[in-house]
Amino acid sequence: MARNLTSEQYARSKYITLPVTEPMPLMEFLMKEMSGISRNKVKDLLQGHGIQVDRKLVTRHDFMLSPGQTVLVSRHKRSTELLNKYVKIIYEDKDLIVIEKSEGILSMASAPGQYCVKTILDEYFHKRHFPCTAHVVHRLDRDTSGLMIYAKSLEIRKMFEEDWKGIVYDRRYVAVLCGEMKQEGGTVHSWLKDNKAYVTYSSPTDNGGKEAITHYRRIATNGRFTLAEMRLETGRKNQIRVHMKDLGYPVAGDDKYGNGPCPLHRLALHAFRLCFYHPRTGEPMQFETPHPTAFTRLFSEELNNNNQQTT
Repeated sequence: MARNLTSEQYARSKYITLPVTEPMPLMEFLMKEMSGISRNKVKDLLQGHGIQVDRKLVTRHDFMLSPGQTVLVSRHKRSTELLNKYVKIIYEDKDLIVIEKSEGILSMASAPGQYCVKTILDEYFHKRHFPCTAHVVHRLDRDTSGLMIYAKSLEIRKMFEEDWKGIVYDRRYVAVLCGEMKQEGGTVHSWLKDNKAYVTYSSPTDNGGKEAITHYRRIATNGRFTLAEMRLETGRKNQIRVHMKDLGYPVAGDDKYGNGPCPLHRLALHAFRLCFYHPRTGEPMQFETPHPTAFTRLFSEELNNNNQQTT
């Protein structure tokens, strides 16, 4: 039976849990379940990362719900105290913070005094009088955008380090690749090692480097480029960039491991999904951001055709 909430009830509650009993788009569901809420208010909540489905962040108003799912609505938007073009806070608690990083900034400094995400977060914590600093749990390349975790203590960072594979259970990227990928998907398995010039190279057999496994699937092509999704089984330095080069479809905009044109004037690689068990509580934490509009715009015609075929 539908749970109808008045505007007054909604204003008083910090979180609202809404069970889904029939399939329908998220916007329609919220309009039905939350009497008096406007479409603009729903859009504000979506844009402010205030809505989750089964504890997974959702930002699309047309997200299709299924019976048995649970929608969690926050009355408050995520903190707006951090206003920075490079960093957006997705989730924060006393132990860790999940952010979305823009391209063009380092995860942590490689030289003293260098501006980086850690610098931004440390300033943010200081302004809020939080007795902590940001500890890097994993990294993204300077020109890669997407989701990252920073620990607020050495204790939490060590928990991730000591059981990374047991804690982090799903990391996915989307990329624009040079060339028209013929295969629907597959797996690249190799060993990665740096040479003396710090360039990572790949070997199909164990060369004393680190084992690396990348699963990939084709999403769309336009004749010149391919939109693809990658799921990491391991997380090695430059893994996706090297593995896509191995396949013959380098990431667009990759001046280190690529050799093709760059339609987006950036490295076309984005970490869009990050799922892990909270190291303190064991609770599953699932975060996802939309594929960058600049990426999908290159494949709009094929993506629209695919959407029509699946509806």
